[in-house]
Amino acid sequence: MSAVGERGQVTIPKAIRDYFGLTKGTRVDFEIANDGIRLRKRAGAEDAFDRLDGYLADRRIIKDIDAYIAESRGR
Repeated sequence: MSAVGERGQVTIPKAIRDYFGLTKGTRVDFEIANDGIRLRKRAGAEDAFDRLDGYLADRRIIKDIDAYIAESRGR
């Protein structure tokens, strides 16, 4: 059993966190249900950096910024 703390926080029991893969930083949604409150693990990326992971993987790596600038300016 958990209790709501002063700031509205609740500790999810470890067995439940482990079962559902809830780790530090996992985003969750709260929903009103007919019989109470439903907590759902948010699908998709956990934060902005996770959403961008791999975005630049197929992009060109610039090793010499001065040469890149000169090339992009047509020099």
